[in-house]
Amino acid sequence: MPSNVAPAPGTGTSSAAGAEAVVPAEAVTPLIRGIAVLRRLTDADGVSSLSGLERSTGLARSTVDRITATLARRGYVRLDGRDAVLAPRLMELGNAYLAALRLPRLLDAHADALADELDESVSLAVGDQDGIRFIHQATRRRAMSLSFRIGDLLPAERTAPGPLFATEWGDREWARWHERRAADPEDRGFPAVPARSRPIEYGEDDRNDEKDRIGANRTNPTNRKNGKDLTAAQDPTVGKDPTLGKDLTVGKDPTVGKDLTVGKSLAADRPEEPGAGRSARRLPTLGDDFEQRTAEAREAGWALDDQLIEPGLVALSMPVREAGRIACVVSVVSHTSRHTAADLRDTLLPRLREAVAAMERELREAQHAESATPTPRATAAPSGLAVWTGASKQELGREFIESLARGLTVITAFGEGRAELNLTEVAQATGLARATARRALITLEHLGYVTAHDRVFRLTPRVLGLGFPPLSRTSLAEIAAPHLTELSQRLHDSVSLAVLTGDEIQYTGRVSTSRVMSVHITIGTRLPAYPTALGRVMLADLPEPPLTELLPLTPRTITDPARLKAVLDRVREEGYALVDEELEVGLRSVAVPVRERGGRVVAAVNVAMHSSRRTPEECVAEVLPELRAAVGRIEEDLWVAGRFRRVPRT
Repeated sequence: MPSNVAPAPGTGTSSAAGAEAVVPAEAVTPLIRGIAVLRRLTDADGVSSLSGLERSTGLARSTVDRITATLARRGYVRLDGRDAVLAPRLMELGNAYLAALRLPRLLDAHADALADELDESVSLAVGDQDGIRFIHQATRRRAMSLSFRIGDLLPAERTAPGPLFATEWGDREWARWHERRAADPEDRGFPAVPARSRPIEYGEDDRNDEKDRIGANRTNPTNRKNGKDLTAAQDPTVGKDPTLGKDLTVGKDPTVGKDLTVGKSLAADRPEEPGAGRSARRLPTLGDDFEQRTAEAREAGWALDDQLIEPGLVALSMPVREAGRIACVVSVVSHTSRHTAADLRDTLLPRLREAVAAMERELREAQHAESATPTPRATAAPSGLAVWTGASKQELGREFIESLARGLTVITAFGEGRAELNLTEVAQATGLARATARRALITLEHLGYVTAHDRVFRLTPRVLGLGFPPLSRTSLAEIAAPHLTELSQRLHDSVSLAVLTGDEIQYTGRVSTSRVMSVHITIGTRLPAYPTALGRVMLADLPEPPLTELLPLTPRTITDPARLKAVLDRVREEGYALVDEELEVGLRSVAVPVRERGGRVVAAVNVAMHSSRRTPEECVAEVLPELRAAVGRIEEDLWVAGRFRRVPRT
């Protein structure tokens, strides 16, 4: 990899070691560069100027332009003027990992039910080397609510799930953790959390608590030698920092009089406190007690986060095990205005244990069902990649980077029933030559996105870091917006997105034309559903549509329930609605429903115009095909974005 390609921030788990790793000779440099661009866009919350990408990646502007053009052709980014914007289709990479993992499909409903019952946020997380990554969030909507997203990476030591995952670490994992802590003392490699800059001071009460803790340790079974209590002289924690095991006597404590976050002397900045002096010391910054918390979690079987990420945030976590190993960790997250950490433990731990037991039972039953009906490992149907790349190269010329597109396609070879694939299976699933698939896998393994064992490859949680966090909060209106704009520009008419609320429609997306005579409606406007094309395509999907209070808004408004029901039946069969001057004289519109993955109508899109612009027949012949094509593109994005999450309608 060229030296001007900086390691991506936010890797957390390998930001120290990975930056120095030797790039394999067979690695695909364009794939490395393309992933670096995707990571920078992810860290920038999904949007960045092209010049900003040039600065943050260290790549030449021409290289950035070629990468973003290729990603746009793939549908992973959208080029909006001088900006590159992550597009919902990029989530298919994270979806491949989540599908292969199985856990969201099996456990999401349990987490959602627990959140509803407790009226608290509940999350599922997996370990990502020395960090944790969220794979599901059931968030309560409050003024003070959780802002973490699916795919966000957090340092293990500042979370409740972290100590639980660390109970399974070996020497290599602990060495990596220490190395990363030393290389990134402020947790700058974890954009999802505030910087680690809050040292905790020892006051007199803290010292007394420490004495009590040491006294408890002397009689704790884990701190006995040969069945005997340790004396003060024998106790290795006396006079030492229990989290680091270092001598804290005055001449040897490196933290005396210094700010641990920046290493600056505090003597000139802060007046000496009563009783303070050379014997006073400061605790290390947040997370330095991680090894102690891990030992406690191993013994207790659960862990707490008492405001380690930021003040006010508390969490209680328990592991969900499968075949004796931690599959994921479930957490109940609250705020100190509702629960203290101790209260969260005392109040909710019994219910959390029940939920974990149900989740583990779900995993056992799924494993039993899979074992009872063994099937050959599935591979995806060939993706038609060769045809697509050929057409892309013909259209974009040298601006299209074929090796980048092929490398990203390798990630999508994995999925449900395809958690583990060998080289031949990856090649078959993607339609790539074995040599090409092999180089892509070597590159992805070097970057930490796949692991290899006995010639079998698996995706890692790091795949979720490729755009999933900012895109996981995308609403239907945001998904539809660029498609509405494109449709309006193509037809030169107003285009709208709406959802059904009771017997009314509510506009959630809107692109107007600049004509002297045009339709002017603002987002948030509500109208009765029955006399609108938008309303009729959504009412037609209901088993019992509300057809009461049908008032005549114009001489052409249908007000007879039986006649309107017949119209809705026809709309259901034809898949569109055309309303001619029933809402307002001179207003004509045609609408098509927007369906989620299961086929249920969740919204509708229309094209509205003055009746002098087109006849009803011209609307069907000219507008309807364009409208259907645009809605098809919206549905494609919606289905990708909504595979493992609920997409907000507004």
